[in-house]
Amino acid sequence: MVGSCARAVDLGLRSIAFTEHVDGTRWTVPTEMRDRFAEAGRDLVDEDGRFAPSPFDVEGYLAAIEACRQRFPDLRVVTGVELGEPHWFAEQARTLLAGGRFERVLGSLHVLEFDERPWLVDTLMMPSQRQGPTAAEVVRGYLREAATMVRDLPDEVQSLAHIDYPLRRWDGPFDPAWFEEEFREVLVALATSERALEINTRVPLAAEILGWWCDVGGRAVSFGSDAHRPSAVADGFADAAAMAEAHGFRGDRDPHGFWHR
Repeated sequence: MVGSCARAVDLGLRSIAFTEHVDGTRWTVPTEMRDRFAEAGRDLVDEDGRFAPSPFDVEGYLAAIEACRQRFPDLRVVTGVELGEPHWFAEQARTLLAGGRFERVLGSLHVLEFDERPWLVDTLMMPSQRQGPTAAEVVRGYLREAATMVRDLPDEVQSLAHIDYPLRRWDGPFDPAWFEEEFREVLVALATSERALEINTRVPLAAEILGWWCDVGGRAVSFGSDAHRPSAVADGFADAAAMAEAHGFRGDRDPHGFWHR
């Protein structure tokens, strides 16, 4: 976190948000991934071969945030969480958010059920790990589940993270028009709930998707580099901002807030 703050200062950013992952889904861990975890000395797999995430250390997280704020007084360090599959863990999500300790709250989807077991989307998209569905089937399944999730998000959730998450593992040319109906279903649900669409820059968001967001009445966007490491902080932000401006989105009086149109 300190390294990411230092990188943000170097880039001239006025704020940075650490939206810590909070994941409750015990997804199926393929053998190859179990081996990588073991080699790295990470005890993240239960005896039944499921991912076993550590509990979220809220107090430790907030202490780290405060340490960064003390060290970088001219940088606004924003608290936040990214709730994975919160519609599957509604009570836990409500309990976590009840204290109002997080300034930025994202809803996200990383897992799909296939063959009556939960699988990380990444593994379903990898040819070496795929357990049956085609890449196109995974994308359609992901977007259908994302639409369901958006309709059931806790009120505190402000934006949807990485609507195009499966595309991080897509192999070959991609045309968003192949999945326009599914993308629009998610976007309509998001616009109806008056939340923001995140422009996640790990994979550049297709301009067509942002155009559909405008078509269905979407009024706000956020930006996330999903960095996970200091060197990737704000990667792609200049291009993302230019695309947002081309679609009529602008920052307002709050330099740390969402852009609106």
